Amino acid sequence: MKTLSVVSGCYNEEGNVFALYEQVKGVVESLGDEYGYEHIFIDNASIDRTVEVLKEIAARDLRVKVIVNTRNFGHIRSPYHAFLQAHGDAVISMASDLQDPPEMIREFVKKWEEGYKVVIAVKVQSREDPITFTLRKLYYRVLRKIANIDLINDFTGFVFMIDRL
Repeated sequence: MKTLSVVSGCYNEEGNVFALYEQVKGVVESLGDEYGYEHIFIDNASIDRTVEVLKEIAARDLRVKVIVNTRNFGHIRSPYHAFLQAHGDAVISMASDLQDPPEMIREFVKKWEEGYKVVIAVKVQSREDPITFTLRKLYYRVLRKIANIDLINDFTGFVFMIDRL
């Protein structure tokens, strides 16, 4: 059995984490018996009920792991720490705000089976307001022009990576 580690960083996501858990669970279970998973939620010192909700989920499902940070380490360092705790054959990083569609996990796994070691998702449309979405797209294009490395436009961090290269 191949194991997927899903990593989701959280900050004040009490209204989203249960729905995210349910959707990820449903997608991975739909892949069949050849895939197992763990879902690692890493909380960045939320001030709402996020941690309580996560602990309730973890108490019912041993595949769910919860890491609670003592402060907000940010959306880059926090998931990295969770990657280090992952035990899967592959790691999927996705946000807890449900802007990364869990259904994409199927596509990631399909690409994995085709031999890809890294699969990234880019955001071509969004439910956020058009002004914010346009500013975000502009930001990526400006950043790409001034960076001294090749960047991928509209990459939000929703990614699939083989954990053991």
